[in-house]
Amino acid sequence: MQPEIGKSEFIINEDGTIFHLHLRPEQISSKIILVGDPARVTQVASYFDSIECEVSNREFHTITGIYNKKRLTVLSHGIGGDNIDIVLSELDALANIDFETRTVNKKLKSLTLVRIGTSGALQPDIPLGSYVISEKAIGYENVLYFYKNNEKIRDLSFEEAFSASLGTLSKDFHPYVVQASLPLLNQIANKDVLKGITISANGFYGPQGRTLRIPLQAPDINKSIEAFSFDGKRICNYEMEGASLIGLAALMGHQAVTICCIIANRYYKEMNVNYKDKIDGLIKKVIDRI
Repeated sequence: MQPEIGKSEFIINEDGTIFHLHLRPEQISSKIILVGDPARVTQVASYFDSIECEVSNREFHTITGIYNKKRLTVLSHGIGGDNIDIVLSELDALANIDFETRTVNKKLKSLTLVRIGTSGALQPDIPLGSYVISEKAIGYENVLYFYKNNEKIRDLSFEEAFSASLGTLSKDFHPYVVQASLPLLNQIANKDVLKGITISANGFYGPQGRTLRIPLQAPDINKSIEAFSFDGKRICNYEMEGASLIGLAALMGHQAVTICCIIANRYYKEMNVNYKDKIDGLIKKVIDRI
């Protein structure tokens, strides 16, 4: 007999929905597209042939519908790995916990999770408007360390080499490295997508080597990252959620990848704020391939 999960741990709203996402189990598909911006949910769903349900609460906007005979859910997660902890935990609960008995289902479901994001390239040969899918992700936030058995899904040798490259910064934090789902990676990627290593930073400014007024502790950090390689693989880009998504999904038994549209090149200090057409192209690729 499975133990009942307490009301303060597994929180169900009065209307029978899960606490933050305000969703019921029947309202999500097993194929889920994740985006940061709530408005981008509408952009993705504009391609759907029909819409089954639409729910919004805080930064979490969800639409489930049909595209080309496939049932898909698109959901916004907001910014940062802390939000990914909320979204992944509640999606997993919707898939694998009985809301009546508050017990884990005997038969567990595996979700397919593809995050579509925007990103800044770190290498000079990655142009604006290109697409990068993360083979591995380096997590700057500490979300994964709070969960048991995290070392089983981490690339410990990569972590050691990367931490050594950080110099004095390595004494203050220890980034983790996780591998994306290989079957899903191969399903989503094609010759029109660059595979590479991604850093999931725990902030947009200092953690990504930006400074506006406050000096950085390691002002040349991006130069070190650009030059770093491990097993012939280089770090291609920055974003903020991929590592926590990949790591938590792996611990829960789900498949996850992140694919990003490059809207900035940090090497050349270039930026494109008019990237809607490029994101539309990426959305179409993902909903066709998921």
